[in-house]
Amino acid sequence: MEKIGLIVGNGKFPLYFIEEAKNSNISLYPIGLFPSVDEEIKKLDNYAEFNIGNIGEIIKYLLLRDVTKIVMLGKVEKKLIFENLILDKYGEKIMEIVPDNKDETLLFAIIGFIRLSGIKVLPQSYLMKKFIFETKCYTEKEPDFDDEKTISLGIEAARLLSRVDVGQTVVCRDRTVIAVEGIEGTDETLKRAGQYSDKDNILIKMSRPQQDMRVDVPVIGLNTVENAIKNGFKGIVAQAKKMIFLNQKECIELANKNNIFIVGKKI
Repeated sequence: MEKIGLIVGNGKFPLYFIEEAKNSNISLYPIGLFPSVDEEIKKLDNYAEFNIGNIGEIIKYLLLRDVTKIVMLGKVEKKLIFENLILDKYGEKIMEIVPDNKDETLLFAIIGFIRLSGIKVLPQSYLMKKFIFETKCYTEKEPDFDDEKTISLGIEAARLLSRVDVGQTVVCRDRTVIAVEGIEGTDETLKRAGQYSDKDNILIKMSRPQQDMRVDVPVIGLNTVENAIKNGFKGIVAQAKKMIFLNQKECIELANKNNIFIVGKKI
């Protein structure tokens, strides 16, 4: 039986991978990075929990169990990383050599260390191809001519934002940028946008220019759609082939009920 380690952050995304792994007869070794990891995951066989700074202990745990492949899934929020960071000697070494504390820099440094230990890091899309955004409109409502102009502006803004590794989400309305994502994440960005504009907002979310599918693939799911509706949004645009679309049936039904569009767009 194939063995795969699952490095788990926050959110429901890892649960989808776990279900697909069970269907594929894969033996999982989940490792939680935070106490706030989903309770369903904590109940799984082989579950263990380590601080993200204990990278040496994580690798030791995997190798002692002959696990030489891992997938990294779930939210790894910067504010949580640094709130309770406990470094072992390998974590200290990584922090010494990285040029900055950007999410991407830290993740790639950790991946490099894991690979040097003989463990392969699989893409987050492994077993998850049916959840990848396609190039199409998923909903009954489609963007109109004016919406497309606003979306084009939002794409350019999101592209600039992602290049400097600040965030991946932009909210626009009537060809105007209303809000951009910072450290708070997508859902909080939607709430903040709703304070400035309570109708006709459009969410545009895209991956980084050189998005590595092994880490931090952007996700849109039911929480995002619910928050969009609560905060006066008329549509959601996601980058096709580069993002995950969870709870597809529920999201589409909810969007149709509330007359908003969900579009996967090639960018």
